[in-house]
Amino acid sequence: MDWIVSVASVLEILLLLYVATMDVATRLIRNDVCLALALLGIAVQLTSPLQFAQSLAAAAILFMLLLGAHARGWLGGGDAKLLVALAIGLSLTGLMQLLTVTALAGGLLAVAHLVMRQLPEPSIAPAGSSLARRVYTVERWRHLRKAPLPYGVAIACGGIWTVFTRGI
Repeated sequence: MDWIVSVASVLEILLLLYVATMDVATRLIRNDVCLALALLGIAVQLTSPLQFAQSLAAAAILFMLLLGAHARGWLGGGDAKLLVALAIGLSLTGLMQLLTVTALAGGLLAVAHLVMRQLPEPSIAPAGSSLARRVYTVERWRHLRKAPLPYGVAIACGGIWTVFTRGI
């Protein structure tokens, strides 16, 4: 069964990298990716029915809390479903670790965006510009229009950290 955890962990990390990239690019988190992460979490939990039941209960409570946060406009719907999908595959300790690392990464993301708002307005990136220049141009344009943070990046960081330390 250890190989299931290893394969699921690699797939989760790849999916979380995809989520972070797509959230920066589009500010959307796809439902099918969240479903895949939830199913991988279930596969990891198959060895311990009691822990799985605890994870489902914790994920249900987290869902209710995040639903309220989303209703108030504090968090995007994609961010809420991503956190719940990850919670399904984590122990209670893992869930606390996910939320802690996500909060820390979100703080760093917010600081980076506050600093970026102080930078000069970029000109349009010419064809052949580096990826970093194009991302900066688009993100700075989004700042000028008061677009939300790509918080899926912070959640992906928390998820990747938690998956890496799952065995510890």
